[in-house]
Amino acid sequence: LPSRPGSPCADLRKQARQLENELDLKLVSFSKLCTSYSGTRDGRRDRYSSDTTPLLNGSSQDRMFDTMAVEIEQLLGKLTGINDKMAEYTNSAGVPSLNAALMHTLQRHRDILQDYTHEFHKTKANFMAIRERENLLGSVRKDIESYKSGSGVNNRRTELFLKEHEHLRNSDRLIEETISIAMATKENMTSQRGMLKSIQSKMNTLANRFPAVNSLIQRINLRKRRDSLILGAVIGICTILLLLYAFH
Repeated sequence: LPSRPGSPCADLRKQARQLENELDLKLVSFSKLCTSYSGTRDGRRDRYSSDTTPLLNGSSQDRMFDTMAVEIEQLLGKLTGINDKMAEYTNSAGVPSLNAALMHTLQRHRDILQDYTHEFHKTKANFMAIRERENLLGSVRKDIESYKSGSGVNNRRTELFLKEHEHLRNSDRLIEETISIAMATKENMTSQRGMLKSIQSKMNTLANRFPAVNSLIQRINLRKRRDSLILGAVIGICTILLLLYAFH
């Protein structure tokens, strides 16, 4: 982005980069929190067979999640405001060449903001789904535990039922992980297709914007082809003359 140090454009660009770097770090921590939350819940599930191991309390993780979500939303709002200010500056730039460079940089910052927003909402939705599912499963576990403690069961049929129940839940978890991987692959392929279409569109725009360059390239190619034909003809004539001279 061509701008003088200390100008409004340079200051806005610096602020946008700082916010983007901060958002990147926050989103990484946010994703790790979601992963650790899921791992903790799975760990509870694995320890469920032991009656002496207490369930972990996830309220601290829930509070941390809510705090980080608010912080990320605030950063996204600030970055959106910076992009809007850069858009206003771009519209008032006046110089066509400078305006085009500003538009390119602004679009790049907007793409980064869109990617961060999509990643945040996706991680947040996954976390909320895990928490809601675990809350439902927690009530089921409490009912099972109260039933076991109330009847003091060493009942073989109940144990078999609980083991089968755990097998089904493990299968369900594996299916969900497989679906998540498939959805992520689909999103990556869609993103790559959009990127290729964008590159093709930009190339077509450049070709239409500079027809003189295309004309010059075509003339150069025609001249090279003509020179090649002339050189080939000269070589052929010289070869024929040498053969005639050799046989005479």
